[in-house]
Amino acid sequence: MSLNPTIAAVTERIVERSRPTRAPYLARLRAAADKGPTRAHLSCGGQAHAYAGLPQDQEALARGRAPNIGIVTAYNDMLSAHQPFERFPAIIRDAARAQGATAQVAGGVPAMCDGVTQGEPGMELSLFSRDVIAMAAGIALSHNCYDAALYLGVCDKIVPGLVMAAATFGHIPAIFLPAGPMPSGLPNDEKARVRQLFAAGEIGRAELMEAEMASYHSPGTCTFYGTANSNQMLMEFMGLHLPGASFVNPNTPLRDALTVAGTERALEITALGNDYRPAGEVLDEKAFVNGMVGLMATGGSTNLVLHMPAMARAAGIQLATEDFDEISQATPQLAKVYPNGLADVNHFHAAGGLGYLIGELLSAGLLHDDVKTVAGDGLHRYTEEPFVEGGRVTWKPGAGVSQNDKIVRPATDPFQATGGLKRLRGNLGDGIMKVSAVKPDYHVIEAPCRIFEDQASVKAAFKAGEFTSDTVVVVRFQGPKANGMPELHSLTPTLAVLLDRGIRVALVTDGRLSGASGKVPACIHVAPEAADGGPLAKLRDGDIVRVDAVEGTLTTPVDLETREARLPDLSANGFGIGRELFENFRRYAGPATAGASNVV
Repeated sequence: MSLNPTIAAVTERIVERSRPTRAPYLARLRAAADKGPTRAHLSCGGQAHAYAGLPQDQEALARGRAPNIGIVTAYNDMLSAHQPFERFPAIIRDAARAQGATAQVAGGVPAMCDGVTQGEPGMELSLFSRDVIAMAAGIALSHNCYDAALYLGVCDKIVPGLVMAAATFGHIPAIFLPAGPMPSGLPNDEKARVRQLFAAGEIGRAELMEAEMASYHSPGTCTFYGTANSNQMLMEFMGLHLPGASFVNPNTPLRDALTVAGTERALEITALGNDYRPAGEVLDEKAFVNGMVGLMATGGSTNLVLHMPAMARAAGIQLATEDFDEISQATPQLAKVYPNGLADVNHFHAAGGLGYLIGELLSAGLLHDDVKTVAGDGLHRYTEEPFVEGGRVTWKPGAGVSQNDKIVRPATDPFQATGGLKRLRGNLGDGIMKVSAVKPDYHVIEAPCRIFEDQASVKAAFKAGEFTSDTVVVVRFQGPKANGMPELHSLTPTLAVLLDRGIRVALVTDGRLSGASGKVPACIHVAPEAADGGPLAKLRDGDIVRVDAVEGTLTTPVDLETREARLPDLSANGFGIGRELFENFRRYAGPATAGASNVV
């Protein structure tokens, strides 16, 4: 099948747009590769420092004839998704030794749980933690003693930050090793129903707690298709995982065998061998286009529209909002996973998962097959399925047919003809909406607006019974420069109650939502942000706002040019729970359309 013309045109546009930055990036990559790691050229004292922590491997490291892997880990046991990584370094070191090589934990990076910080001051650090992770990984690799890197991370900002680091150290091959999702617990739709009952005051905290504990019940990634699992999809579509690795449960024989296989593959693709695959060459324009196609075909997290431009910029590639929009219009939605459907990621994986979808999208001409991946040349490798035989991983052809057409469908019979995201723009700014989780009846909302400057005020107005008619809820001064662009996911149950009561409501914000958010039509990431004098700062209570995901517009009939922008009171955002440390991040953050980054 020839390549879809829209995919081809968007790819070529990205290549042309990126030419001034990609070419110098590749030149720097090749110069760094020519120099190689410096461990063999360190002073004897420097080498002794570098090897003292691994007595068992000191002699092998000192000889310097075999590859040395640097492990960058986001392990902690605050995140259920990252707890399984506690075991990984030992598995990796043993696998490397078995091949006559070595592996060291180069460093750790912070990893916060957005589920814990939702609606709390700590959420204002969440987005910027991505840049901190990129810098922390950079520090880990700055010793320049490694021939390849293994990245251990799963969740929201962690994988994007690690990719930014992998691209910055693009001369080093990089493989991402996931931990896998926890087994299925309380169904996600039942969890959401209980949350809405609590928001409406119909049940107490004890019932809510029981439901939450039944949903988040063991080590592993949360089972809904939010940002964490969208990250795993992205790593597979972009060729940074081993094929089929994303959704294998933790602490199982296959999971451990995939970790061993990832270690062995990292040793094979260093500059010391005959199959050198530096991360910067894997992370090319086609890989990012493939990632965008995967995002649209699966109805993935809106957070990746924020993260992918930052990840790409680290590799000298320039993505724009219109790239996502055009790819979404050309890509059918082939999966329904909560919050876009009732299935969780375990059901999705059993129904055929990413291997099936990649095969369908390749057959439909919607993906670039001619890419370099950590597994080999060609994305078709990712249609294969891993199995354990004799304690080792072998890959076999996938089934090639859906095992449940309520969860995954062929490209010839999609759930909908276009992808899961829509760009909205107009005289109120430029934003996006995740339409895959929103009923078509709510794709267009036109109503008077209510202006709020924090999410607590929205909840207070709801509890006071102030929402009695159709309303566009505008929550402004939530962008990166204002307060770090926190997720406003805790508003979803409240606004969903209003929809259930027959009140047509939409959310418009320069903040963002969780990847788990659905049901409520929400135009998010609106840029320019209000704190920069963007149009949302000029709206007043009662102004008519039209949120139109059919035409792709975000408008008001008000002549905003005649109004002064309201100035925000940001005094409450500068202090407490570590916010003091992030003043410069807020001050110098880029626009959401470019990834809201400080470091790229």
